[in-house]
Amino acid sequence: MSDATAPWLIVGLGNPGPDYAANRHNVGFMVADLLAERIGGKFKRAQKAQAQVLEGRVGPPGPSSRRVVVAKPMSYMNLSGGPVIALRDFYKVPTDHVVAVHDELDVDFGALRLKLGGGDNGHNGLKSMTKAMGADYHRVRFGIGRPPGRMQVADFVLRDFSSVERKELALLVDRSADAVECLLAEGLERAQSAYNS
Repeated sequence: MSDATAPWLIVGLGNPGPDYAANRHNVGFMVADLLAERIGGKFKRAQKAQAQVLEGRVGPPGPSSRRVVVAKPMSYMNLSGGPVIALRDFYKVPTDHVVAVHDELDVDFGALRLKLGGGDNGHNGLKSMTKAMGADYHRVRFGIGRPPGRMQVADFVLRDFSSVERKELALLVDRSADAVECLLAEGLERAQSAYNS
């Protein structure tokens, strides 16, 4: 395991641009935006990567706060690995201090799952990240459920959340940001027991 004082890189996965902003596939961006709001800063363009970044600290002041870089890759989802590896190397972040926040088809809407490592489950953002740096990074998997009927997966993830889902969305994004902060402050097992549902 890596040095406890090393920074963390929190990567919200999504697609850039207003057309995608409210899509299910962009929930990682939504969580990253909320974390940035909590830190109290604004995203800026990264010098060494195609991404927006915000540096700061999460957690209570003192020794338990964690130095973080919150990032939103500005490549499209299937090219996320390039910006992430560039940021990881620039900020000298160990791979096990990288956290991808992303939508997950195989988890019911509203449920969260945290894990370290594993497959990409057909998720193009994870596929690109794993190809770039291996699979040993953390994932905060935000459940979006499966598409209804015969709807294609690509159509489903690139649609906005439904009106029913939107009623709960702010609360669920808030809970996901809490889960990220718990993971950093208290470790994976504690975060899993508190937030996996």
